[in-house]
Amino acid sequence: MSDPIRIANCSGFFGDRLAAAREMVDGGPIDVLTGDWLAELTMLILARQRMKHGFGYARTFMTQMEQVLGTCLDRGIKVVSNAGGLDPQGLGAALTELAAELGLSARIAVITGDDLMPGLPALQAAGETFANLDTGESLEEVSITPLTANAYLGGAPITEALSAGADVVVTGRVTDAALVIGPAAWRHGWDYAQGAAGHQATLDALAGALVAGHVIECGAQATGGNYSFFSQVPGLHHPGFPIAEVAADGSAVITKHAGTGGMVTVGTVTAQLLYEIGGSEYLNPDVSARFDTIDLTQVGRDRVMISGTKGEVPPKCLKVAMNYLGGFRNTLTLVITGSDVEEKADLALRTVLGLSLTQVRDYGDDSRRLAAASRLAVDELSVDLYINQAHDPELTRDAQSTLRLTVKDSDPVKVGKPFTTALIEAGLSSYPGFFPTSPPEAGTPYGIYWPTTVAREHVLVEVQI
Repeated sequence: MSDPIRIANCSGFFGDRLAAAREMVDGGPIDVLTGDWLAELTMLILARQRMKHGFGYARTFMTQMEQVLGTCLDRGIKVVSNAGGLDPQGLGAALTELAAELGLSARIAVITGDDLMPGLPALQAAGETFANLDTGESLEEVSITPLTANAYLGGAPITEALSAGADVVVTGRVTDAALVIGPAAWRHGWDYAQGAAGHQATLDALAGALVAGHVIECGAQATGGNYSFFSQVPGLHHPGFPIAEVAADGSAVITKHAGTGGMVTVGTVTAQLLYEIGGSEYLNPDVSARFDTIDLTQVGRDRVMISGTKGEVPPKCLKVAMNYLGGFRNTLTLVITGSDVEEKADLALRTVLGLSLTQVRDYGDDSRRLAAASRLAVDELSVDLYINQAHDPELTRDAQSTLRLTVKDSDPVKVGKPFTTALIEAGLSSYPGFFPTSPPEAGTPYGIYWPTTVAREHVLVEVQI
């Protein structure tokens, strides 16, 4: 039985605390420094970044590595990150250059294969319909061209990279928990093939690591961040990030460095366990974990044991995150001060849309029918009236309600001046106190998330050192 592996998280999203990597490396002993940079929306952000600047990875990770890479190499701390985003090879090259500048010798592993865009037509020709998991529609039915299409890889290639002697492992789109599963399987020698074949002890171990990875994947959410009982959390202005001590049987202790803010309790761990969870079966490329088998025990101050997790064989397909350009949108918000709020909103709507407030409400949430009925030539239109019900307010701000209009269209021109001009021209000829909260601007592009799946055999994963 090998000792538990201490896996420390330093990022829960693209934009998380920049100092967290240094804090985790300097705060106490750890074996692996990991962090999650990727959400579904992040892939779209990185796609726009790549179009503008030529690279599709998280540069904040580079800043953190500049701060801690030397220390990690000195102490034998492995680094595992999905900050490669849409460009793991670009990140690998940048890290190699950084190491040379710092006078360091680092074995850097790059994991690729998650990006399906280059082979998308061939995959469709091979029978992949990429049906939307929510609507059942196929890509062909809706005639969209994705900007990004990334399969969620598991921990196996990370394990392979570490077994090959990598000091730093960078990936593209892997599941959040894979960042913990991969190092844990490497340390403890778990056999993924045995798990896929139904070996229960291996499945349970992998499932335990999956649960531990899910707990620490969102950074300080496991140590009191976003906690419903936040007033009970000490030092929440600067909470410590979580650590998972994963044992050979897959059980784990969630903790944090001593002396840091926040807390680790059964409550904070439970809150994170339930984050983004649907049913009791949690699917992953490496294993399916039964969340209805988990036991949580407070075993010390800021130490919660996770045990008893049962695993089942992983699904036959991999989930795929696709994003495509939905079009362009624009929003203007009008302030309504004082009484007669609905009457003032009605006047503004009839002026701009040619519809009364009653007519707008009759369409409910049907933004397309509302747009078609209005005088605006846009694909979608939504109207939201927020009424401030304050009685006899003493301050102006307490007497202000807002009317928000949002338009969407495939043509950026239509959501620009044709929309904003009608509102601005009414500035001196509408209700008293008429003004927008911001000046008129051009429309901005927006993306739409398309969740789907792909057969495992159609995804070729490569590990390069």
